[in-house]
Amino acid sequence: MRDEQGYDELGARLKEFEGRPAAVSGVGKDPVNAPMIRHWCEALGDTHPAYTGPDAVAPPTMLQVWTMGGLSGHRGRTGAYDALLGLLDAAGCTAVVATDCEQEYLRPLRPGDEVGFDTVVEEVSGRKTTKLGTGYFVTTRTEVRVGGEPAGIHRFRILKYAPAPRKARLPGESQEPHLSREALRSGEPRALRPRPVINRDNAGFWQGVAEHRLLIQRCTGCGTPRHPWLPGCNACGSPRWDTVEASGEGTVYSYVVLHHPPFPAFDPPYAVGLIELAEGVRMVSNVVGVPYDKVRIGLPVRLEFRRCDEELTIPVFRAVER
Repeated sequence: MRDEQGYDELGARLKEFEGRPAAVSGVGKDPVNAPMIRHWCEALGDTHPAYTGPDAVAPPTMLQVWTMGGLSGHRGRTGAYDALLGLLDAAGCTAVVATDCEQEYLRPLRPGDEVGFDTVVEEVSGRKTTKLGTGYFVTTRTEVRVGGEPAGIHRFRILKYAPAPRKARLPGESQEPHLSREALRSGEPRALRPRPVINRDNAGFWQGVAEHRLLIQRCTGCGTPRHPWLPGCNACGSPRWDTVEASGEGTVYSYVVLHHPPFPAFDPPYAVGLIELAEGVRMVSNVVGVPYDKVRIGLPVRLEFRRCDEELTIPVFRAVER
């Protein structure tokens, strides 16, 4: 990617895309609507009264939802973003991971609102080397509006990278949870599971996981438990909290079976469940110990901790035999 003098020719070409439109006069495929709000709140366990009733508003964090184009995309999409990603693919940066997003809320969105938006390529970083590999961070900025009035701004950042080489499996080495059967048979380099994004709001959760403890936040103002970890209580708004250790008992509240797209660290098809814990919160994790086509809503499960590699342990849920 660099010449002998250290000049990053690819990076210079990518920088030319900054400020170019990725979507022009885009229109949300559906108006803001109560069913989607209900599905969102049920999945996250958010019972705030502002999101129901005749004067309901949409949860602010749904801002991106109303702009998503689905598999068929948007008519307002330009070729600039695809050309940018094509350059990265051609340079070997074929892997992608979403790293973070930032949102600004300028007005509430209500059922019936017709959302419009424009998206630009805001920034392309210089060449970066991470544990995943070497590549470039690409940030887009989407300005959302309703009837011409600004409603919010959504920034979305991805890393497009060339995967770092991994140590090949030794002959006779046993299968580990983070390796697919195909990778083991072919002797391809190890594929690691994606790393969780750990920040000041959720660091305590992952510290608990490392100690084989599943910690749930609990508001000390009203006693409401919550997951995922947040800086404030959804029920009363208090920033004060402590933790309670989960018993590990739960049931499958909902689930999906992943067939596509394939990812080297996973072995599709496999089940991903929304687990309702005995403490009343829900979390997303893998359902193990049962064939993927035997997972059912209401299936009892029990927490266990799985060591994926030297650096990563995750909570998963094993089906409990009746």
